[in-house]
Amino acid sequence: MKRFKGLRPIGLVMAVVVAFGGLGFAAGAGADEPGGKPGRKTEFVRITRDHKKQPLALETAVVTHVPRDCGQATPTVDLVAAVHVADRAYYEELNRLFAKYDAVLYELVAPEGTRIPKGGGAGSSHPVSVLQNAMTRVLDLEFQLRVVDYTKDNLIHADLSGEQLAGAMRERGESFWTILARVMGHAMADQKDYTVADARLVMALFDKNRAMALKRVLAEDFLDLEGSIQAIEGPNGSAIIADRNKAALKVLRKQIDAGKEKIAIFYGAGHMADFQDRLRDEFGLAPISTRWLAAWNLKGQPPAKPATNK
Repeated sequence: MKRFKGLRPIGLVMAVVVAFGGLGFAAGAGADEPGGKPGRKTEFVRITRDHKKQPLALETAVVTHVPRDCGQATPTVDLVAAVHVADRAYYEELNRLFAKYDAVLYELVAPEGTRIPKGGGAGSSHPVSVLQNAMTRVLDLEFQLRVVDYTKDNLIHADLSGEQLAGAMRERGESFWTILARVMGHAMADQKDYTVADARLVMALFDKNRAMALKRVLAEDFLDLEGSIQAIEGPNGSAIIADRNKAALKVLRKQIDAGKEKIAIFYGAGHMADFQDRLRDEFGLAPISTRWLAAWNLKGQPPAKPATNK
């Protein structure tokens, strides 16, 4: 039987969710790594492993940016890469972290100034929201909107409205189907062999600790999504990432002009490479340090390894 090569179906689904504001992951994308080594890229998501190469955690980055002008101490802007479905402890740590900022700019495709009530409100019937809720049940995780406290005064909405996003997509000639076509085109061009990974995914479904087994398989997929994000963006950017980022940075400029000095941008990690470029070019800010937060605990009995033909 001929092996399937390219982005496997589960990866394709996740990439589309990423595009529409879901599980915003991107690995190894961005400007030069903090520390100033040219050619090394800032990572916003990673998997940590023990000495036996077993996964310990899926982690996301908080990358601090400071003025490149040595005579200027503020503002500082932290890019806080979001995982929209994760462990409750991850979001509780974010709540504590956010209390330290003058302003935290957050993503939500909704009218300007929208506030998310505690507990996330009634929820949405949008297919992406339905998929996210299904993932929380299957993977034994929490949904971001239910745990992050958006009612705090320093949390500020910084995104397009649904009408603005739809207009931006029309101007670019984009739709759900054009973005899906980009992702599928990338998948067809990819030559990775997922035969063993697919077998592990099937075996994880029948594991006695199914949630942990699935998380350990899917965490590996998240690290392969950089190419899919780039396919979504295309050569001229996209409304989903570039135009929403522009809207967020308009809010950032207002907050800086209002005298805010310590600011965070809390967005899906798929947005962070573009944010980092814009912070450098438009605000004169450069990355100086990275802090890592554990989003998924991956410790536990690993999924059974499928037999391979010798």
